[in-house]
Amino acid sequence: MAGWQDELGDLMATRGPALVRYAQMLCGDRAQAEDLVQDALVKVFSRLRGPGARTPGAVPGVAVHDLEAAGITSAEAYVRRTILTLYLDGYRRRQRFRILRPLLAEPGHAPSAEGAASARADVTAALARLAPRQRACAVLRYFDDLTVPQISEALGIAQGTIKRYLAEATAQLQESLRIDDTPSPEGRAAR
Repeated sequence: MAGWQDELGDLMATRGPALVRYAQMLCGDRAQAEDLVQDALVKVFSRLRGPGARTPGAVPGVAVHDLEAAGITSAEAYVRRTILTLYLDGYRRRQRFRILRPLLAEPGHAPSAEGAASARADVTAALARLAPRQRACAVLRYFDDLTVPQISEALGIAQGTIKRYLAEATAQLQESLRIDDTPSPEGRAAR
């Protein structure tokens, strides 16, 4: 066996269960912990087996086949750090998905063509009730997706004034477009 294979075998024989327990403390699930350990081991030791090592401190283009030559003094510490990094990356990804998930359209909740046209007409009417500068700021901010400094430059108005117009416009639009959450008598009977 090559040097990295010996190191991997020794690490798993002596510290494998401790690595799985460490990962389980992070994620709380035994199966996920085993997956984390396996992913970390693959990530760490795959760098040692190929031509042209990509490990820290390695000479480019020279294959490195053991951890010491790669500049890694403790294989267990390096694998533990990789487990933590993989866990945190997955956690961040899950958190980001939890934030975005409510924004995803569900097949049963697609608005009808009449509902979309009605909503567009409501927004147009609510925008028409705004003062001209408030309407200009709201349209540039929310429809053209410009930043406050860009709006300020386009309209020649101070940024503080733009922020005030946007705050006032947002409050008026929220009031104008408020939807009554109480179900109609027909909706209660249908449930």
